[in-house]
Amino acid sequence: MSNLSDMAVMKETPLAQVYRVIEPGPVVLLTTAYKGRPNVMTMSWHMAMEFEPPLIGCVVHSLDYSFNALRVTKECVISIPTVDLASKVVEIGNCSGRDVDKFGTFGLTPIPAKKVKAPLIAECLTNLECQVVNTSLVKKYNLFILKVIKAWTDPKRKERRTIHHNGDGTFVVDGRTIDLKKKMTKWQ
Repeated sequence: MSNLSDMAVMKETPLAQVYRVIEPGPVVLLTTAYKGRPNVMTMSWHMAMEFEPPLIGCVVHSLDYSFNALRVTKECVISIPTVDLASKVVEIGNCSGRDVDKFGTFGLTPIPAKKVKAPLIAECLTNLECQVVNTSLVKKYNLFILKVIKAWTDPKRKERRTIHHNGDGTFVVDGRTIDLKKKMTKWQ
């Protein structure tokens, strides 16, 4: 800050709302299969951790129905929905797999994965088959480290815009792409 008067322009933000400005990426759907029963949950808390092999950190709360399935089976699929599925994504997040067959209720089509038992979701743009490779932070933070072992994208899917949760029931939709490749000198 150049001087103290600049602080008057800034408004203090409650710490409990910080997550709203550090949104990690698109809202995704996480599928599991446990005891022969597939389930899907909505998830916003995930992060890319490594490129090769691709590692993803994801937070699944211990009260979520998918938590135990992920902990026991050590595998899942992360499916990336597009804006046309936004309403379903919210509805999926508003109920529990303990009580609802989410695939049937929300008209999602499970597709058998090649390397894990959890299903892909046909309606999603991309599906990532994952194995849990590290659980050392699960007990303290509910943070699972996943390794992507197979990835699928639907090249015919016209809608490609993803949704990003603002944390207050509103979402941002991906939009315009800007090309700054020439400025990215480190990768040229």
